[in-house]
Order: sequence, then C-alpha cells, then structure tokens
Amino acid sequence: MAINVALYNRRGGRWAMTERGRESLVRDDSTLAIGPSALRWDGTALRITLNEISFPKPARVRGEVVIHPEVRTTAPQVLDGAGRHVWWPFAPRSRVELRMDNPDVRWNGHGYFDFNCGSEPLQDAFSRWDWSRAPLADGGAALLYEVTPRQGADRLLSLRVGRDGALSAFSPPPKAPLGATGWRVKRGTRCDVGAPPTVLRTLEDTPFYARSLLSTRLAGEETRAVHESIDLDRLRAGWVWPLLPFRMPRRGG
Repeated sequence: MAINVALYNRRGGRWAMTERGRESLVRDDSTLAIGPSALRWDGTALRITLNEISFPKPARVRGEVVIHPEVRTTAPQVLDGAGRHVWWPFAPRSRVELRMDNPDVRWNGHGYFDFNCGSEPLQDAFSRWDWSRAPLADGGAALLYEVTPRQGADRLLSLRVGRDGALSAFSPPPKAPLGATGWRVKRGTRCDVGAPPTVLRTLEDTPFYARSLLSTRLAGEETRAVHESIDLDRLRAGWVWPLLPFRMPRRGG
C-alpha cells in the first residue's frame, strides 16, 4: 500500500511513493490513512494530508491538497468482460487547492479525481491501456479509456461529462499515435480529424508507465489533456521488478 505524490515544476519537482505494510493502514467510512499520510472526506471536499519522503533524492514532502468536486458522477464503468475491474471517474471536474509546507508551494486550479478497483492484479487482466482526461469549455470533461485485455476484444470508453455529472458516450475519434518515451513505452490517444495531438511534456517516463501533458482537440474544442500509458507486459517482465525499489521503497510500518 502506498500514497503516491508527484509534484512537477521546471526544476523537476518531487516524487514519493513508499510502500507500507498492512499494519500501517487505518480505514473507516470517511478516512483512508497509510502511514503518516491520509485522505479524509468531510462531506463536501476530499482533504489529503501528506507527510512523505521523496525518492531517490530524499527530501520531505509535507502539506495538504483539498479537492472540491464541482461535477460528480454516479456511474462506475466496468473495464473487463468478467467484471473484475471497475473505474469510477467520481469527480471529473474539481477545484483544487494545494498548500505545501515542504517544498513551499501554493497553487489553485482545476483538477480531477477518479479511482480503479479490482479483484485481481491489473497485469493479470490487461496487457496495456491508454487513458486521458481533458476539460471542456462547458464545465465538463472528455474522458478516453482504451484497454487491451488478455482475453477478448479491446475495450474503448469515450465519454463526455456534463456540468450535471451525466455521462454520455460520444463517437470515438480516430487513433493518433504519440511518440514513444525514452523507455520505449508506446503511447497513443484519439483526437479530432485534422488536429494531430502534441506532447507538451512527458511528466513520468518509467519502464512500464508514462504520464504526459498533451495539446489536443476533442469534441471540436482545443484543450489540454493529462494522458497516461501503461504497459503491463513490461510490468510482468522479470527485469522490471528489481528496478521498482529505486522509485518505490518499502517500509514494514
């Protein structure tokens, strides 16, 4: 179990993701605490208290993130044919406050909150996926989630979220390749015809996972999207596992 913190700036930012044992978990109806960090729902906002150590360069990562959902959805989405994996874009449009003491950072803007859950490891069900979220001018968002399962046909979710939280499918635009990362993780998305997307910045480049910021056009709108690609065949590969502790150290408590 771990709480992942990734802060980006022009100087590189900080990354923390310390895996902890079961004895570090505290959970009830409104709180999820893992070690010294916790997520608490107060009825109107999700308050995330962070107290972590960055890695591989050790430094304190301490502060608070408050997510105020502006748009909420009530429809979890099944990702696989067996119904073992669910994705819920709970708050696809949110107002976010970031107040960090270490590093000293303040930020306010729009954001996003979702979660995945499943009854088996992701790499047992899927070989890869591409996902993206882009805000739209009407206050909603466009969501793309394309998964390649180990059994059965590929599954594509192309969803538009309105200000009322209603999810509606829209006709998926054609595929658009993105350049592979330094670790040669393949990236791809979908966008309107005649408007090839641009990778503005590769935020994370790892042996099996990439996070990127895109300039793209969806539903007739120019927008910026956060995009991720994950290669779960790579994650299954024996050579990857010894590398994980360099980004994900483990603690027993």
